[in-house]
Amino acid sequence: MLAERRSVLTTLALGLSTFLILFDVTAVVVAMPAIAKDVGLDIAGLAWVIDAYSLAFAAALLASGALADRFGCRRCMLAGNAVFLAASVACGMASSEPMLLAARVAQGLGAAFMATGGTALVAIAFPNVAERTRAFGVIGVISGIAMALGPTLGGLLASWLGWRWIFFANIPFCVALAVAVPRLVAETNKDREGRRLDLVGIALLTISLGLAIDALLRRDGSLALRATSLVAGIALALVFVRQQWRSPRPVLDPRVFATSAMAGVASLLTAIQFGYWAMVVYLPLFLSAALHISMDVAGVALLAATLPMLLVPLIGGRLATLWGWRRLFTIAFGLVAIGDVSLVIAALSDGLELRLVATVIGMAIIGVGAALANPQLSGVVLALAPASEAGMASAVTFVVRQAGFAISIAALGLTLGAVDAAATFVPPFALAAFVALLGMIAALVLLPAKRQD
Repeated sequence: MLAERRSVLTTLALGLSTFLILFDVTAVVVAMPAIAKDVGLDIAGLAWVIDAYSLAFAAALLASGALADRFGCRRCMLAGNAVFLAASVACGMASSEPMLLAARVAQGLGAAFMATGGTALVAIAFPNVAERTRAFGVIGVISGIAMALGPTLGGLLASWLGWRWIFFANIPFCVALAVAVPRLVAETNKDREGRRLDLVGIALLTISLGLAIDALLRRDGSLALRATSLVAGIALALVFVRQQWRSPRPVLDPRVFATSAMAGVASLLTAIQFGYWAMVVYLPLFLSAALHISMDVAGVALLAATLPMLLVPLIGGRLATLWGWRRLFTIAFGLVAIGDVSLVIAALSDGLELRLVATVIGMAIIGVGAALANPQLSGVVLALAPASEAGMASAVTFVVRQAGFAISIAALGLTLGAVDAAATFVPPFALAAFVALLGMIAALVLLPAKRQD
């Protein structure tokens, strides 16, 4: 009985860290209009509030694994939790754009160490395969709750107490993690001669993504300056790939995506960021401009797009077995594209009733399509990669997701002008639909027809 209780508490504690990491992305999107008004942010500044977190998260993932091996996974997770706690307080107290962005960078750094350490601790805390599978399943449900209910909870917090309480709400949970984890999970054996810390690779990835995002979002620079920054970012990304390819012990081996099937998966990982995740970031601004609704109502309305992430994945797993990957992902990304087109129609509509109907239908369709595809993408990666490269494939997938999320937010932000009218959202919605369509074509052409287990 005591062992079972300890198992439940351990799973909930480690799942809580996952919840916090995702909550601070999904909850913030609903409060974007209030943050912009209070701190004085334009579209580029709002995009950077999300991208600063994602960019730091992606870069720190390259370091967190090596440091966790060297100093211990529990120590890694607790250090990340402490940084995340301090950064959450700083976010809530920020009074200017530089202060808020710096705090969001710190949050992303802490989140990366929480994610890496927490995932490793699940395997350590549950050496039995069945128990470990059950624990990951529970944590998966907790992740789904964070993605599905984060915007709603964030909207309620921001409406009732102010947007700063989205960040202050992290405090008791971070304190609970700091107290519970040392009592529930043992420290791992340290490997002083383990993976090296690739500072050059970290710098190349961070600077390349930062330059590309800045080039897309910068509105006060000349076209030549922005083009130069974008080209420099792409060039450094290619240098990073070449450096990792030639390294005898790469932290992110690009060979993982060297086959046509895996290149297709990489395309889908990027397309879903444009077609769904980045869209969710901009939807609260659209709901405010087009339907004139408050933050708490916007949070509830977003359930049409986010609740399928909690309800549909089990169906997606069965359909993957029944249909195969090619058919599943072709249909899923087709739905995402249709949903984005419905949002284009909503943005072009003059009548409020038609705009409302098209918006709800569009959000529901992209939610279902994304929920069919998103959980299955990680399974495809692990199934197609050799067993000896499963860990590397998982790490590469995580970074591709984060990098694609950051770039997609910047790209949609580039096409968005003022946010005071519904019609201004036509370009970003159309771009999202176009990239989702490209994802559908990639699934149809590059993925194997049958599921491989």
